Amino acid sequence: MFTLPLGDTARLRPLEPRHAQEFLAHIDRARPHVDPWIPWATFSTDLASATAVLQRYADKQAEDTARIYGIWLDGTLVGGVMFTRFDSTSGVCEVGCWLEAAGEGRGLVTRACRALIDWAFTERGMTRVEWWAAAGNTRSIEVARRLGMTRDGVLRQLSLYRGVRRDSEVWSVLSEEWSLAGEAAATGEAAAADVSASDVKAELDRLMRTFLGAFANTGGSRPNLDVIREVFIPQGMIIANVGDEPVVYDIDSFIEPREKVLTDGTMTEFSEWEVAERTEIFGSIAHRFSEYRKSGILNGEPFEGEGRKTTQFIRTPDGWRLSSMAWDDV
Repeated sequence: MFTLPLGDTARLRPLEPRHAQEFLAHIDRARPHVDPWIPWATFSTDLASATAVLQRYADKQAEDTARIYGIWLDGTLVGGVMFTRFDSTSGVCEVGCWLEAAGEGRGLVTRACRALIDWAFTERGMTRVEWWAAAGNTRSIEVARRLGMTRDGVLRQLSLYRGVRRDSEVWSVLSEEWSLAGEAAATGEAAAADVSASDVKAELDRLMRTFLGAFANTGGSRPNLDVIREVFIPQGMIIANVGDEPVVYDIDSFIEPREKVLTDGTMTEFSEWEVAERTEIFGSIAHRFSEYRKSGILNGEPFEGEGRKTTQFIRTPDGWRLSSMAWDDV
């Protein structure tokens, strides 16, 4: 059995039927994140069905048609990657992934998928590696981009899941493209650090988009300010520089008045977005300076505004989170 380091205390190794109990406990934790996108997770509802899933992959590995690997972080199974299809005759295979919240924000999936793709091309002589994702699965699509894949197209209403038909995006990378990317990339520890920083930056971008998007009520939509509690640590602090004295909020006192004006008709068609940012990452902490704009209708009158934010992030056992934010409207 092999084990590959993924940085820090994370490891990649084969996920086998003997791991069924651990796999089931992990899937139960991951279910809210995995079920909407990966139907096979719904097959693991008890020990027998979890064992059957892993045995099916073990059988397929023996046939050289699929493989599955787990990602362990600090000794706990938090996710995995897999060859969902592996056809050595045609030279085409498909890579997939899943992850529970505790593993997010560390670049684990991207590094694990790179290991699989590199093995497929260099050791097995594959020609094409594919990545299939439901059209709304933005996190999966972002991984495909970070892997240097090309979006080949969309298969409309390809799959039926829980009564809803969904489009599927198909991404791919070819062996010659992978070789060129490898030649162009830096080597050694510096390259690993660059990869990690890139993955962290992508996660911080996502957190900021989620925070700003929480306030939007355009087109009659309802703002989702509850996600602010998800992207902030519970002790988070938000500071507004207005007037002569800064106003300091905890998470609840920040959400309450904004939720009211965004849902009672006071402010409609509101949205806010970044126009520029500078992000610095230092190990398990990070800082972001942003310029933003906003627009909407306040008490029946259109308005526009702009300002600046400074945001601090920290890596927690549950992934990266915002720890504090201060802003100043221009």
